[in-house]
Amino acid sequence: MSDFDSCDALLLDNQLCFALYSTSLQMTKTYKPLLQSIGLTYPQYLAMLVLWERDGITVGEISTRLLTDPGSLTPLLKRLEADGLLNRTRSSVDERVVELRLTDKGRALQEQARRFPSCILQTSEHTPEQLAALKEELVALRAKLHQAS
Repeated sequence: MSDFDSCDALLLDNQLCFALYSTSLQMTKTYKPLLQSIGLTYPQYLAMLVLWERDGITVGEISTRLLTDPGSLTPLLKRLEADGLLNRTRSSVDERVVELRLTDKGRALQEQARRFPSCILQTSEHTPEQLAALKEELVALRAKLHQAS
């Protein structure tokens, strides 16, 4: 009988899913004071990261990049717009498409966020190489899980 066939396979601490879930919660908690200092929530920060990479994308493109449903992004993007960080405009080519453009305030926020990766690195007590390897493993796992679904 393998370890995965025994009752131990159902212990919470033996679950990869729980290790990922609880680590994700802790990562979000670690980011919280950093993000509060610039007035963003964690989901808003992820959206801003995408826009800092490539300004002028559509809601559909940012949704694909964040692996989420476009409809669930709408309230978040409206809030970023209300905060003066981006503008949402209908495409002149296809009015069903909403384009997102950073404002000067939104672009300026990137400068304040530049310190976050080094803060996370320091808090994790890992080397940059260790975190890069971990990220690669997680991305590979995500890809395999996506293929299987």
